[in-house]
Amino acid sequence: MTQINIHEAKTHLSLLVEKVAGGEPFIIAKAGKPMAKVVPYVTAEKKAKRVGFLSGQIEVPEDFDSMGQDEISSMFGGSN
Repeated sequence: MTQINIHEAKTHLSLLVEKVAGGEPFIIAKAGKPMAKVVPYVTAEKKAKRVGFLSGQIEVPEDFDSMGQDEISSMFGGSN
């Protein structure tokens, strides 16, 4: 990785930013001592919804809509 002194970085900032955007990170040094690492900014990509990703892996019971109906009715004082 390229190391550039702070004075040179200030002088050529526009060029250096273009290089970083193109995938060439660099280190800014002061008196030969590394001070900062400049890397491209990467945005988090929005993940697409995965509709049907469990298709064929789970099974929904036939009575799914009425499962626990008696217990629920008794909890709320109703009757079937």
